[in-house]
Amino acid sequence: MPVVVVESPAKAKTIEKYLGPGFTVLASYGHVRDLPPKDGSVDTDNDFEMKWEIGYDSRKHVKAIADALKADNELILATDPDREGEAISWHLEQALRKRKIIKKDTPVSRVVFNAITKTAVTEAMKNPRQVDQPLVDAYLARRALDYLVGFNLSPVLWRKLPGAKSAGRVQSVCLRMIVEREMEIEAFNPREYWSVKAILASPRGQEYEARLTSLAGQKLTKFDLENDTAAELAVQAVTSRDLTVQSVEAKPASRNPSAPFMTSTLQQEASRKFGMGARQTMSTAQRLYEAGHITYMRTDGIDMAPEAVAAARDAIKDRYGSDYVPSSPRIYKNKAKNAQEAHECIRPTEMARDASAIKLSEPDQRKLYDLIWKRTLACQMASARLERTTVEIGSADAQVGLRATGQVVLFDGFMRVYEEGRDDTVVDDDDKRLPQITANEKADKRSVSPEQHFTQPPPRYTEATLVKRMEELGIGRPSTYASVITTIQDREYVRKDKNRLIPEDKGRIVTIFLLNFFRQYVGYEFTANLEEELDDVSAGNRDYKKVLSRFWVDFSAAIAETSELRITQVLDVLDAALASQLYPPREDGTDPRICPKCGEGRLHLKTSRTGGFVGCGNYPECRFTRPIAGDAADGDERVLGEDQGDEISLKTGRFGPYVQRGEPTEEVKKPPRASLPKGWTTEDMTLEKAVTLLSLPRFVGDHPEGGTIHTNLGRFGPYVLHTTLDDAGKEAKLYANIPDIEEVFTIGMNRAVEVIAEKRAKGPGRGRTAAKPLFELGEHPENGGPVNVMEGRYGAYVKWDKVNATIPKGTEPADVTMDIAVQLIAERAAKKGGGKKKAAPKKKAAAKKKPAAKKKAAPKKKAVSKPNDDIDVIE
Repeated sequence: MPVVVVESPAKAKTIEKYLGPGFTVLASYGHVRDLPPKDGSVDTDNDFEMKWEIGYDSRKHVKAIADALKADNELILATDPDREGEAISWHLEQALRKRKIIKKDTPVSRVVFNAITKTAVTEAMKNPRQVDQPLVDAYLARRALDYLVGFNLSPVLWRKLPGAKSAGRVQSVCLRMIVEREMEIEAFNPREYWSVKAILASPRGQEYEARLTSLAGQKLTKFDLENDTAAELAVQAVTSRDLTVQSVEAKPASRNPSAPFMTSTLQQEASRKFGMGARQTMSTAQRLYEAGHITYMRTDGIDMAPEAVAAARDAIKDRYGSDYVPSSPRIYKNKAKNAQEAHECIRPTEMARDASAIKLSEPDQRKLYDLIWKRTLACQMASARLERTTVEIGSADAQVGLRATGQVVLFDGFMRVYEEGRDDTVVDDDDKRLPQITANEKADKRSVSPEQHFTQPPPRYTEATLVKRMEELGIGRPSTYASVITTIQDREYVRKDKNRLIPEDKGRIVTIFLLNFFRQYVGYEFTANLEEELDDVSAGNRDYKKVLSRFWVDFSAAIAETSELRITQVLDVLDAALASQLYPPREDGTDPRICPKCGEGRLHLKTSRTGGFVGCGNYPECRFTRPIAGDAADGDERVLGEDQGDEISLKTGRFGPYVQRGEPTEEVKKPPRASLPKGWTTEDMTLEKAVTLLSLPRFVGDHPEGGTIHTNLGRFGPYVLHTTLDDAGKEAKLYANIPDIEEVFTIGMNRAVEVIAEKRAKGPGRGRTAAKPLFELGEHPENGGPVNVMEGRYGAYVKWDKVNATIPKGTEPADVTMDIAVQLIAERAAKKGGGKKKAAPKKKAAAKKKPAAKKKAAPKKKAVSKPNDDIDVIE
């Protein structure tokens, strides 16, 4: 009975159902080996030999596979059909051979299928092959490069830029794109321009809109009307003349559907339509794939299997009629640079089944499946037929000319099912519908108005537009986009606000550092060329060790050179590189580098654990600091007045505006500060409000039943605090939230006592809101009760009843299925002895062995692996 190995238990369960009782199907739970996070894992002096280690969480899974092979001497590797899947198969085979589980007579084969359907799986079993070594070599090259960059460059960042966390081969280039876009936006100077819009009416009284296109017999360009004076003159020129329709031209047009989804376009469209991040999209697609609903979701390919095309055409005819089926199938050609990523497009496995037919319980899965189903059907539907109309209107003396445009849909075609989203929200004039207009008829003027415009800076990237740009530049691959974008946010280099990616100060400093000291390695062309070389490796056309050798020679030299620099030298270089952003010209013409506080010291870039900032060179005499965003940040900083001899000032810090009493001195290094509460603005801050804020906590009085009452502002809002002494003389504190911030400063004794009494009546803990699950997986299939994925203090975990099971390292919370959750719960319950009493003797038996050496070694492994949190080991 052959042992079949796949990545996940969900996939294993589905495949086991298709293969029947003659096979043992087990899960590897992802990669089983990795490079240990220590020096020498890639031996650059020994032909880049790589030293692998089976992960702690993977040992039990490898053992389960090894135990199964003792009874069934045949191994079939059925991991995903891409580079990572090939690597998992290779790792597993190598690990089992090293343990001598695979013997000389053990048949080992590799099978791949693009969809988890009975037909695809059984067909794959009829066509086994061996592990694709060039594909494995491409994986080895990428993994070695990521280790060499992450393990050598990240420590340089730690030493030279306190607070920096990591650098990565693709991660740092992606960060550079976001930082450079932000710098473009900051350097952008808007330019004013005007246009003239007229609301006209036909002799039948039907209104339509037209825009001025020519003036004084000359065609208008975008910036010809550069101010309100020019615009008003243009308005007068139109209003003073009678207008006539000079021509009406209607042209037929057609619109073709978009190609079916590949990984990057799926991520882009899910972001546009649902605001889903790349990581969320991929984990949702993974669950749809493992359930057998869609084909493999990591692909650069847009071609469809002939049987899928035929099924799509049949589904279109059944649902919408033969008019919506084109005379011949649409053929989409792959444009992928990397053939090994170019599998079939992402499509439903059954074209006739829409989202309602497969009854998906998770909203994300339902939305994403619906998107994939609609896009797939649309790509095989007839084109939409349109009629685009252009109307030219002018005066008899040819001094003014206006144009009205519109279109009408004659046949909706694929648009009945699906239209691709847009990255911008600009409404095209062509989308408007015009009334019946005839040449030579009079155009009555209902209104003529000027409109002011300003040129706009390039927009910040969304995850969708970033993936699109990375794809255009050839940076990264479909399997890496999601993890790269997630990493730069996890490292706090970038934050997402209203779906837009904004670089933090820390990310900006890291990028400028890399551009000045490792420019080649964050270069777009260099990174794209390296990707092409790795593609050549996967195609078997290049030796991966030669790629590594050529990279390492120059990279190691750059590391050695930069390691010798002092932090002050690095900051001087970065300060000069960022000068235009850090010290923009001041309106009064004074030197922007002179400290605005002491008027003597010069401002200079400095670093801290939380990122970069600008500080006065006269420290410690002058302790002026501000964020690196430039003098614009100083607008809200001002002295509010004096109180009890202390200067009260309003300042802006990394976490927002705050008020401060006095300035730092050698004696008082941290003067009293208070952040502005929610709802308070810097514009409304006065000396009185600042002093009130700095006076907190406020003493309300003594409680009638003993103890004291204070009010204050906390992390979770305003509150009343009742402090008493227990029988042992220890302080006991009761916190009661109050709804209004103003009550912190005004609440009286009666109201405070009432709030405290209400809180005490609720009892301890009853006022808390239950933690909200990250994901709700549904009812436990065997025992009932909700199974949820929760966020805990030490990471994500699965919760069912009173059992909390930690999610293993390397498994994303979003990737946890019900099958995985049930297994984790069972393992955790067994450890706790929560169900089967027979488990207890096993624990005692295990304890007799007392593997002391191993127990002592365990903390060491944790200590070694901790830096790995800050070392990028992905692309």
